[in-house]
Amino acid sequence: MNIPARSRLTGLVLASLLLSFVACPGPDDGTDPGTPDASTRNDGGHSDADSGTHPDDPDASTPTDGGGSDADSGTNPDSPDASTPTDGGSSDADSGTNPDNPDASIPTDAGTGRCGDGVKQAGEACDDGNTVSGDGCTASCGEIEPGWKCETPGEPCTPASVCGNGTVEGSETCDDGNAAPGDGCSATCTTEPGWICPSAGGRCQAAQCGDKIIAGDEECEDGNAKADDGCSDVCRLEPGYKCDTIGSACTRTVCGDRKVEGTEQCDDGNNDMGDGCSPLCVREPRCTNGVCQAVCGDGVMLPGDTTEQCDDGNTRANDGCSPTCQFEEGFICQLIENDPPATVQLPIVYRDFRGYDLPANGSLPRGHIDFENANGGLEMGIVATNLGSDGKPVYAKEGVSSANTHGRVAFDQWYRDTMNINMTAVQTLSLQRQSNGSYLYDNQSFFPLDTAGWVAEGKEALRSGHNFSFTSETRYWFEYKGTEVLTFRGDDDVWVFINGHLALDLGGVHGPQTNSITLSQKATDFGLQLGRIYEAAVFQAERRTTGSSYQLTLSNFVTRRTECRANCGNGVLDEGEQCDDGVNDGGYGQCARGCVLGPRCGDRIVQSGNGEECDDGNNTNNDGCSTTCKIELR
Repeated sequence: MNIPARSRLTGLVLASLLLSFVACPGPDDGTDPGTPDASTRNDGGHSDADSGTHPDDPDASTPTDGGGSDADSGTNPDSPDASTPTDGGSSDADSGTNPDNPDASIPTDAGTGRCGDGVKQAGEACDDGNTVSGDGCTASCGEIEPGWKCETPGEPCTPASVCGNGTVEGSETCDDGNAAPGDGCSATCTTEPGWICPSAGGRCQAAQCGDKIIAGDEECEDGNAKADDGCSDVCRLEPGYKCDTIGSACTRTVCGDRKVEGTEQCDDGNNDMGDGCSPLCVREPRCTNGVCQAVCGDGVMLPGDTTEQCDDGNTRANDGCSPTCQFEEGFICQLIENDPPATVQLPIVYRDFRGYDLPANGSLPRGHIDFENANGGLEMGIVATNLGSDGKPVYAKEGVSSANTHGRVAFDQWYRDTMNINMTAVQTLSLQRQSNGSYLYDNQSFFPLDTAGWVAEGKEALRSGHNFSFTSETRYWFEYKGTEVLTFRGDDDVWVFINGHLALDLGGVHGPQTNSITLSQKATDFGLQLGRIYEAAVFQAERRTTGSSYQLTLSNFVTRRTECRANCGNGVLDEGEQCDDGVNDGGYGQCARGCVLGPRCGDRIVQSGNGEECDDGNNTNNDGCSTTCKIELR
């Protein structure tokens, strides 16, 4: 078909105009305000810079990014022909495109540097694979939460071992429920030297008596586990000893030197009785006319007293009754009234004299005039009916003829320490409980000083194989109930005082004599009232070389006392217990009946049936056998 030249020219003009409209759009909305009907390709209302079209080369076609700038689109403005994949509006740094080489195509990693991707990045304290708090790693991965440990990125965090929570965890070798050192389990929950900690959450205890380390309830450590050397086989102090140096032998204490040492409760510097501190350095009751003051450690529970919860006759700790006479945790303490002890131990003071037939010897004067110098038989009234203010018998024959004594000055030395005249020895008198409930000491050959006193000093020889010429003094406190009966048999002189009043008089040099007294018959004379505490004092003398006997019977002379024992099953490790988990039903690693340890890791027996591979007898790691009895590889 032939088109006229004029028509062709008109078409070219129209095409040129149309091309101009397309290449040079108007405002940002893409519509020529002068030609609203003109249809052009719309790029969402953005400029050339936004569209991705190079303004110097409108024919250069690059993919658009839906309205982003060149920087956003990924198009290099210096090379509009360079085609790079777009990232939906991200910058070069975000897109993974190398700005120095836009032609290099680098795949992006959507998880790099992101909390919760399971990879611990710089600036992250942890990354457990999630962005949830409360599981050990915070939602921002910025810190490990208290009480947790996050050891492996991408793995869940686990509770951290907390020393003092009562559970052995991680590298801990013990956990006694606290973080205090010095109790067997250190502040970092490692077992301290000399201790074992058999049960988590329970008290640690001494590993072994004799290891030269004081631990647990031990009071001493002389390097062995033998008794009768001052430190017992369970490492408790024995009466009359002190153990000042760990690992060294114990030494004897001296009651009366005014130094409170070892097991002494007091030391007033004398051997007197009834002055508050006995010759054994044990506290005594303080009583006046039956009214007593509570004295912790005297072994007497006063009726109606509220200051003492208990009194077991000592002031030692860890035995159920504290040094202040209060209950200790983990023990059961009972007030004993109807179940008297099998034995009553009475302190007794002996004073040894040289017989009058011995001449002066150096600084020693001639022997005492009242010993080995009389044979007058039974003589009543040598002493007054009441004790003196110092608790001693008062001589009553001054100015009066006496067949057995020689004046007050000589008599006053009988029961008082006198240099170069007598020598003092302190012992105990053991009264055994009889089937009828009474307490009896009976010795028909009573010679307590055969290896003591002047004989031991070489200042007097034995007479007929024994050491005669001595006196004795003993005292006992009791709660008056109206049924008490005292009986004595002996030779020579014997005087018994109840509440300071003379109750039995067997004075003089004589053979064995017996007498008894029922206190209820003399209650008024002695000032006794039911329920009050009184003292019985017995004074005796052996003054002639013939024989010596001593028999003392106390019927119903009792005081209320406290007896404490460990409470097995209370879940607390107490003295004498190996363990106490509150159940005590046995089993591996558990506590058996009687609060003794059952089979366990650390008992030196390989319990293969319970998963043990070794057992070296301790609970220490890094020694070849772990705290769980597994072989350690080195």
